[in-house]
Amino acid sequence: QVQLVESGGGLVQPGGSLRLSCAASGIMFSIYAGAWYRQAPGNQRELVATISNVGRTNYADSVKGRFTISRDNAKNTVYLQMNSLKPDDTAVYYCNAAWISQSYWGQGTQVTVSS
Repeated sequence: QVQLVESGGGLVQPGGSLRLSCAASGIMFSIYAGAWYRQAPGNQRELVATISNVGRTNYADSVKGRFTISRDNAKNTVYLQMNSLKPDDTAVYYCNAAWISQSYWGQGTQVTVSS
């Protein structure tokens, strides 16, 4: 059974930081690309950042320079370090693992940026 379990969300003030984690089980995680998406109320799910199986990264323009995606294949985990958070970053954040036609999602973790 494949599972992706996110953690690390919460309430943070503008300008603060959070680190999200996504632990994968049931798959050979090292061959999968990892990604973080987010969905705010009333909006479509949008891509935040991706990391290939060899560590190549890409970011949405809205988070470049503030967010960093990374992975630890020994721990089957992908991370999202979020700095300089803004109220517009408020959303449910989902992790994704994809390889060829296989794609798996976590259950999501809420991030709220508010004073």
